[in-house]
Amino acid sequence: MDITIHTAALPHDDPEASLAFYRDALGFEVRTDVGSGTMRWITVGPANQPETCILLGPAAANPGITDAERVTVREMMAKGTYGWIMLATDDLDAAFDHVQATDAEVVQEPTEQPYGIRDCAFRDPAGNMVRIQEVR
Repeated sequence: MDITIHTAALPHDDPEASLAFYRDALGFEVRTDVGSGTMRWITVGPANQPETCILLGPAAANPGITDAERVTVREMMAKGTYGWIMLATDDLDAAFDHVQATDAEVVQEPTEQPYGIRDCAFRDPAGNMVRIQEVR
Protein backbone atom coordinates (compact mmCIF):
# COMPACT_ATOMS: atom_id res chain seq x y z
CA MET A 1 0.00 0.00 0.00
CA ASP A 2 1.34 3.46 -0.88
CA ILE A 3 -0.41 6.20 1.11
CA THR A 4 1.04 9.68 1.51
CA ILE A 5 0.02 12.82 3.33
CA HIS A 6 -1.35 15.23 0.76
CA THR A 7 -3.14 17.96 2.72
CA ALA A 8 -3.61 18.88 6.35
CA ALA A 9 -6.21 21.51 7.23
CA LEU A 10 -6.07 24.39 9.71
CA PRO A 11 -8.79 26.96 10.33
CA HIS A 12 -8.36 30.68 9.86
CA ASP A 13 -10.44 33.67 10.87
CA ASP A 14 -8.39 36.25 8.94
CA PRO A 15 -7.12 34.93 5.61
CA GLU A 16 -4.71 37.82 4.99
CA ALA A 17 -3.03 37.43 8.40
CA SER A 18 -2.82 33.65 7.99
CA LEU A 19 -1.45 33.99 4.48
CA ALA A 20 1.23 36.43 5.68
CA PHE A 21 2.27 34.09 8.51
CA TYR A 22 2.62 30.96 6.39
CA ARG A 23 4.15 32.77 3.40
CA ASP A 24 6.38 35.35 5.10
CA ALA A 25 7.19 33.88 8.52
CA LEU A 26 7.48 30.22 7.48
CA GLY A 27 8.54 30.79 3.87
CA PHE A 28 5.87 28.55 2.35
CA GLU A 29 4.74 29.06 -1.22
CA VAL A 30 1.10 29.83 -1.99
CA ARG A 31 -0.39 27.10 -4.16
CA THR A 32 -4.03 28.15 -4.41
CA ASP A 33 -6.15 31.01 -3.09
CA VAL A 34 -9.86 30.76 -3.86
CA GLY A 35 -12.93 32.52 -2.53
CA SER A 36 -13.29 36.10 -1.34
CA GLY A 37 -13.42 38.12 1.85
CA THR A 38 -13.13 35.91 4.91
CA MET A 39 -14.45 32.91 2.94
CA ARG A 40 -11.12 31.97 1.35
CA TRP A 41 -9.44 28.60 1.05
CA ILE A 42 -5.67 28.95 0.72
CA THR A 43 -3.21 26.12 0.23
CA VAL A 44 0.43 26.64 1.14
CA GLY A 45 3.44 24.39 1.47
CA PRO A 46 7.21 24.13 1.37
CA ALA A 47 8.64 24.73 -2.11
CA ASN A 48 10.71 21.53 -1.89
CA GLN A 49 7.61 19.43 -1.12
CA PRO A 50 5.08 20.22 -3.87
CA GLU A 51 3.01 17.14 -3.03
CA THR A 52 2.30 18.25 0.57
CA CYS A 53 -0.05 21.12 1.44
CA ILE A 54 -1.66 22.88 4.35
CA LEU A 55 -5.20 24.06 3.61
CA LEU A 56 -6.07 27.25 5.48
CA GLY A 57 -9.85 27.42 5.49
CA PRO A 58 -12.57 29.46 7.18
CA ALA A 59 -13.60 27.73 10.40
CA ALA A 60 -17.19 28.94 10.12
CA ALA A 61 -17.73 27.40 6.67
CA ASN A 62 -18.50 23.87 7.85
CA PRO A 63 -22.21 23.29 7.20
CA GLY A 64 -22.26 20.23 9.48
CA ILE A 65 -21.89 22.13 12.76
CA THR A 66 -24.39 24.12 14.79
CA ASP A 67 -24.11 27.80 15.72
CA ALA A 68 -23.22 26.78 19.28
CA GLU A 69 -20.43 24.56 17.96
CA ARG A 70 -19.14 27.45 15.82
CA VAL A 71 -18.91 29.55 18.99
CA THR A 72 -16.98 26.74 20.70
CA VAL A 73 -14.60 26.44 17.74
CA ARG A 74 -13.93 30.20 17.79
CA GLU A 75 -13.34 30.11 21.56
CA MET A 76 -10.90 27.22 21.20
CA MET A 77 -9.11 28.97 18.34
CA ALA A 78 -8.74 32.10 20.49
CA LYS A 79 -7.13 29.99 23.26
CA GLY A 80 -4.88 28.15 20.80
CA THR A 81 -6.39 24.76 21.62
CA TYR A 82 -8.22 23.93 18.38
CA GLY A 83 -5.76 23.37 15.54
CA TRP A 84 -2.07 22.50 15.51
CA ILE A 85 0.64 21.25 13.21
CA MET A 86 4.15 19.96 13.69
CA LEU A 87 6.88 21.03 11.26
CA ALA A 88 10.58 20.13 11.08
CA THR A 89 13.86 21.81 10.14
CA ASP A 90 17.58 21.09 10.12
CA ASP A 91 18.38 24.42 11.80
CA LEU A 92 15.91 25.16 14.57
CA ASP A 93 17.72 28.25 15.85
CA ALA A 94 17.71 29.92 12.42
CA ALA A 95 14.05 29.01 11.86
CA PHE A 96 13.10 30.34 15.29
CA ASP A 97 14.98 33.61 14.72
CA HIS A 98 13.33 34.09 11.31
CA VAL A 99 9.79 33.43 12.56
CA GLN A 100 10.29 35.49 15.73
CA ALA A 101 11.51 38.45 13.63
CA THR A 102 8.07 38.60 11.99
CA ASP A 103 6.47 39.36 15.37
CA ALA A 104 4.76 35.96 15.48
CA GLU A 105 3.45 34.99 18.90
CA VAL A 106 6.16 32.89 20.56
CA VAL A 107 4.82 30.11 22.77
CA GLN A 108 8.12 28.37 23.46
CA GLU A 109 11.71 29.21 22.56
CA PRO A 110 13.94 26.36 21.30
CA THR A 111 13.98 23.79 24.10
CA GLU A 112 15.49 20.36 24.60
CA GLN A 113 12.50 18.25 25.63
CA PRO A 114 12.90 15.42 28.19
CA TYR A 115 11.64 12.95 25.56
CA GLY A 116 14.59 13.64 23.25
CA ILE A 117 13.29 16.24 20.80
CA ARG A 118 14.42 19.84 20.52
CA ASP A 119 11.62 22.12 19.38
CA CYS A 120 9.96 25.52 19.62
CA ALA A 121 6.38 26.75 19.24
CA PHE A 122 4.42 29.68 17.84
CA ARG A 123 0.77 30.53 17.38
CA ASP A 124 -0.41 31.51 13.95
CA PRO A 125 -2.81 34.48 13.65
CA ALA A 126 -5.84 32.20 14.09
CA GLY A 127 -4.41 30.74 17.32
CA ASN A 128 -3.30 27.43 15.79
CA MET A 129 -0.27 25.92 17.50
CA VAL A 130 2.71 25.61 15.16
CA ARG A 131 5.51 23.49 16.60
CA ILE A 132 8.84 23.21 14.81
CA GLN A 133 11.17 20.41 15.76
CA GLU A 134 14.80 19.96 14.88
CA VAL A 135 15.67 17.03 12.62
CA ARG A 136 18.81 15.30 13.87
